[in-house]
Amino acid sequence: MSEGTVVIETIASEVLRGNPLGDPFVRRVPIYLPPDYDASDTHYPVVFVLAGFTGRGVTHLNDAPWDETLPQRMDRLIAEGVVRPMIVVMPDCFTRLGGSQYLNSPAVGRYTDHIVQELVAYVDQNYRTLPERAYRAVVGKSSGGYGALTLGLQHPDVFGLVASHSGDLYFEHCYKPDFFGALRGLRKYGGLENFWRTFPTIRPKDRDLNALLNIIAMSACYSPNATAPFGFDLPFDIETGELRAEVWARWLAHDPVERVDACADALRSLRLLHFDAGTRDEFNLQYGARIFAQRLAAHHIPFTHEEFDDGHFNIQYRYDVSLKAISRATNP
Repeated sequence: MSEGTVVIETIASEVLRGNPLGDPFVRRVPIYLPPDYDASDTHYPVVFVLAGFTGRGVTHLNDAPWDETLPQRMDRLIAEGVVRPMIVVMPDCFTRLGGSQYLNSPAVGRYTDHIVQELVAYVDQNYRTLPERAYRAVVGKSSGGYGALTLGLQHPDVFGLVASHSGDLYFEHCYKPDFFGALRGLRKYGGLENFWRTFPTIRPKDRDLNALLNIIAMSACYSPNATAPFGFDLPFDIETGELRAEVWARWLAHDPVERVDACADALRSLRLLHFDAGTRDEFNLQYGARIFAQRLAAHHIPFTHEEFDDGHFNIQYRYDVSLKAISRATNP
């Protein structure tokens, strides 16, 4: 089987320079080139693959037992003739808090702009792409799936094809259960200030720690507040757990389910809108996907929605589904 080539580009981002968390503005971005790239003068569709929470681009290169790296997956699918040769870009949008949700946030940084303004242009300028929205896809799983949906909603002029595997949908179901673990974590780790200072070194990283980190990261993305001590508002009272309605409303403004009405034309313009979730998803995302599907259908927006018998984790095999769909949608 012929193998593609992985080039790791080192890209200095001007929009991430001086970001609020002090994260590096120089990012390592793996780019997969199909097996025939060097031997031809062909121009290729481009797929941006977004990592999940706590992941980054190079995560897609991690060798694991009984699984494939993303380049290995592409090599197999191309060799089988079920996916056309494509360029695959693996952005690094990791932050000190575990991720950016691929958004622009004054508490985190300009990660939407990093992808849309910088990476897309860089790849088109330096590789033989088909530099049109009809041949440019964005796909991811978990937070990466959320990022793919959000980029499709906000920038359908840039990304004409969108696929989400177990992406964050319907925040009422997928985030609120973590509020209780976050509240326990705040008490366990001595409050927000102490946690903020020490969480990278806390061991073991148990469920409460993970829940607290997740809620802090989401707060920095969805409810930034420059006047708050750490640059964001939590969606609940840290003593009673009572929901802070105004903050929660700011979260919901980022929920793709809640954005369908306002973004119907953008969604309708996509050449591909695919999303799925496991029937045993630990974050209840199968229900969010069903609600999303109903709201899309109400607006007569074309989409494909699937469910599969699995949970939220270790579902990289679902990329076979989205990569095949993207390949079909970009064929002449």
